[in-house]
Amino acid sequence: MNPVTTSAFDLPDHLSPKADPTLIGGDEQHFAAIAESLEQAIAELSDRLDAVRRAPGGLGREAMERDTEIHRLTGRLRALRRFGLDLCLGHMVSADHPEPVYVGRLGLTDSAGRRLLLDWRSPAAEPFFGATHANSMGLASRRRYRWTRGRISDYWDEVFTSDAFAGHAALDDQSAFIASLGSNRSDRMRDVLATIQADQDAIIRAGSRGALVVDGGPGTGKTVVALHRSAYLLYSDPRLSHRRGGVLFVGPHQPYLAYVEDVLPSLGEEGVQTCTLRDLVAEGAGAAVETDSDVALLKSSADMVKAIEKAVRFYEEPPAQGMTVTTSWSDVWLSADDWAEAFEAPGPGTPHNEARDQIWEELVTILLDKHDGDVPPDLFRRSLLHDEELVGALDRAWPLLEAADLVGDLWSVPAYLRMCAPWLSPEDVWKLRREDAQAWTVSDLPLLDAARQRLGDPETARRRRRHEAILAAQREHMAQVVDNLIEAAANSGADGDDGEGLVTMLRGQDAQVSLVDESELPPADPDLLAGPFAHIVVDEAQELTDAEWQMLLLRCPSRSFTIVGDRAQARHGFTESWQERLERIGLDRIDVASLSINYRTPEEVMTEAEPVIRAVLPDANVPASIRSSDIPVVHGSVADLDSVLDAWLDAHADGIACVIGDPTFRPTSRVRSLTPELSKGLEFDLVVLIDPENFGNGIEGAVDRYVAMTRATQQLVILTSSDFSPSGV
Repeated sequence: MNPVTTSAFDLPDHLSPKADPTLIGGDEQHFAAIAESLEQAIAELSDRLDAVRRAPGGLGREAMERDTEIHRLTGRLRALRRFGLDLCLGHMVSADHPEPVYVGRLGLTDSAGRRLLLDWRSPAAEPFFGATHANSMGLASRRRYRWTRGRISDYWDEVFTSDAFAGHAALDDQSAFIASLGSNRSDRMRDVLATIQADQDAIIRAGSRGALVVDGGPGTGKTVVALHRSAYLLYSDPRLSHRRGGVLFVGPHQPYLAYVEDVLPSLGEEGVQTCTLRDLVAEGAGAAVETDSDVALLKSSADMVKAIEKAVRFYEEPPAQGMTVTTSWSDVWLSADDWAEAFEAPGPGTPHNEARDQIWEELVTILLDKHDGDVPPDLFRRSLLHDEELVGALDRAWPLLEAADLVGDLWSVPAYLRMCAPWLSPEDVWKLRREDAQAWTVSDLPLLDAARQRLGDPETARRRRRHEAILAAQREHMAQVVDNLIEAAANSGADGDDGEGLVTMLRGQDAQVSLVDESELPPADPDLLAGPFAHIVVDEAQELTDAEWQMLLLRCPSRSFTIVGDRAQARHGFTESWQERLERIGLDRIDVASLSINYRTPEEVMTEAEPVIRAVLPDANVPASIRSSDIPVVHGSVADLDSVLDAWLDAHADGIACVIGDPTFRPTSRVRSLTPELSKGLEFDLVVLIDPENFGNGIEGAVDRYVAMTRATQQLVILTSSDFSPSGV
């Protein structure tokens, strides 16, 4: 980066009064210092990263710490290179100190240690976001910048004390912020860090213990809060660090994740794992939607997930009869009590497939203790592995299991399902049967996930055995090499201290182990979504079934959650309170924070949308819009679709439109095509609804219409094939 040679400000002509040097001269000087420090920091980080990469990799903890440092330096360097001066969000002036404090996406100091940018997540930066006229938090004034292509295209000032008016050009407080809300959208969520509002910031900075519910209607910034809170918690709470599990962010669908994927990196945080519920299970990508609502309801209960435990227990019963185990040295009696003792060896929480090896080792120990005479344990163990009767008995009593087979058997073997879920009626059991047991649906995913968590990966056990076999073969080979070396040393006449030292060293166990090359072992690909995580953020959480909640609870033993949603946007209804719902699925320590200001949706659209949801949910949390687009909602015919889009595209060089409800519409680079369900969490300048009466009846249809209508940030058009009142259901 080159030092600043031109102004950081690029204000349009109509804002020329704001370009007065008396107003921005101090900023210009500070930006020059930031530019110089950025250039130096990038150079130093690059050198340090090169040095760490050239350093020896090391082993064990040393290698892990080296990799962690490379990851940290790479992330920091990427963040500094991603931004230039627009790292700076604005500045604030304390009522007690006239020197501005500049707030940035990251913290930055110069070579002398002077703080140039205060990290937005630090406690000292909180007044920049949280100060209001009712509570100034010690500020005299605050300035926020609006960056466009690396230069400031606007800024606005807010003052909190009567003597702070001098030196400020934009004293209309919220005007620039309100104007920014109506700016054109793109296919990625726009950067809103500089305009985080006090109600949002208070939730972002709330503590991480327990479950925090962020309840708010459309346009209140729930997703903004969820994303910024993820970055804030990782920065501020050491209990949530990557080494302790880190943060998982769960979104409703893939279009949503694509829409928000730039946000966390722009906040200086690249370590948050993001996914949908489908991504948690291997079968999720191809799972179909359950077509039978009764079947979906049966599978949605937490009880069905708990039935997995009984299904696995069926395969963990020790043999009721003893047996004689024949070895090369003697016959040993293995009683039913011995089997039961071995089956108790695995510790609590040990996955079924991994526990099998522990049971085997306990059986070996029991048989070895009963054996008369001195036999090397390794030789005895290898002998037992060749005992087909013993191995077969263990395989039958504690087999290695696949999750897909276990769950598939529930839907194809009625007696097995009745045993595992005795509360089901015969009619329920019949409904759950299907011809293709493994034709997976979304409703099956929580059960598959629970089964996989409870069973563990059978490949883990098989892989461990392969590893042990490879290492045993290498050790045997190395032992032969050592014997040959010792023999060669003896034949060459090596004697004295050196000869004895060589023989002692080569016969040492440590030397033989160090000669084994563990790089030959096949690596295991880690499941980055398996958990456990220290904190989980869930957006659009009102849609989760009780069974789906179990998928997340399994991954967060600390029960530390941020739960973001709107009960009025639940497609299948949400009659309970958040407190009641979350207590029922297993959470406690629940706090609820509400957002009631609609920053996104203009009042013209909300006026049309509110009756749609009130018709089925009179107590819906419908937020109040704070701005108007001065563009009325338009009603027309489906035949007008092309002309509506052509007129909008001609009038708008930028921005994104979306057609919702027409699966035959072919999307373009600036016009998306989505179902109402997949539009959730997204926003568009223009939204065109096609035949919204076809979205369905009752709560589901009303919610889909309400959600689709409130995606618009500027204009809503409703096109129908017949007469239809959008407030109807």
